[in-house]
Amino acid sequence: MGERPRRTIVSFHAHPDDEALLTAGTLAALAAAGHRTVLVTATAGEQGLADPRLGTGAELAERRARELADAARAMGCARHEILGYLDSGIDGAASGRDGFAHVDVEPAAERLAAVLRREEADVLTVYDPAGGYGHPDHLQVHRVGIRAARLAGTPLVLEATVDPRVLLAGTPWFPLLPGGVRRRPAPEPDRTTLRVDVRAFVPAKRAAIAAHRSQLRPGLRTLRALLALPSPVFAAVLGREWFVHRGHEGQEILDGLLEAVSSPLAALDGAGLRLPEPR
Repeated sequence: MGERPRRTIVSFHAHPDDEALLTAGTLAALAAAGHRTVLVTATAGEQGLADPRLGTGAELAERRARELADAARAMGCARHEILGYLDSGIDGAASGRDGFAHVDVEPAAERLAAVLRREEADVLTVYDPAGGYGHPDHLQVHRVGIRAARLAGTPLVLEATVDPRVLLAGTPWFPLLPGGVRRRPAPEPDRTTLRVDVRAFVPAKRAAIAAHRSQLRPGLRTLRALLALPSPVFAAVLGREWFVHRGHEGQEILDGLLEAVSSPLAALDGAGLRLPEPR
């Protein structure tokens, strides 16, 4: 058998630090397996909850762009890009109608599609329809990403999500988030949920999270709390990442990625693909 082809994966996110929480382990695993990974972020996160002494607005955006570059290096990304939309804030109103959450989907999708074409992307990662935890910019990432993949003809789209068993149990993911932004998507009959075991890449994931220094101010903050966890607990909490694959598009590419990553992807009960848990 010949070698599996090297693939290009574009991972699309709303703000700096989203990539570290939702996809860092998977991107690090794919990069280590020889694939090209490209990180694209819609905004520079200038509405993030940072210490005001670190700057606000454009100054904070510049700082967070540097932090994103450090995170991309930690994950082994070949390149990263910020599209330059305005951060809408947790309530979607911080930048008014100019925020990313409110821009027209079609032109935004054309911009992302141009990146997909330039990179000759085989795979695009976005968020599930609920935006993971419901941030307005995350919801827009789903809408824009799905449309961009169609425009560019990208064959495989994987939607970053959260552990469905946690959702079904009614336990909010990321308990430190404000209650108003928690969302629990309804189960969908055509969803195949893939579980990526990224425990072998926990150091890269931890480094990517730690790169976002402006978001680690004292107080009840998710990133700070996660980094304070002892390594075994950190691996238990963040050692798996979740993606939804709908339909059969790009199945051959997906199969190749499943074989390429050193920590196997395993499906949940009821899905068609099942690989053993690593011991």
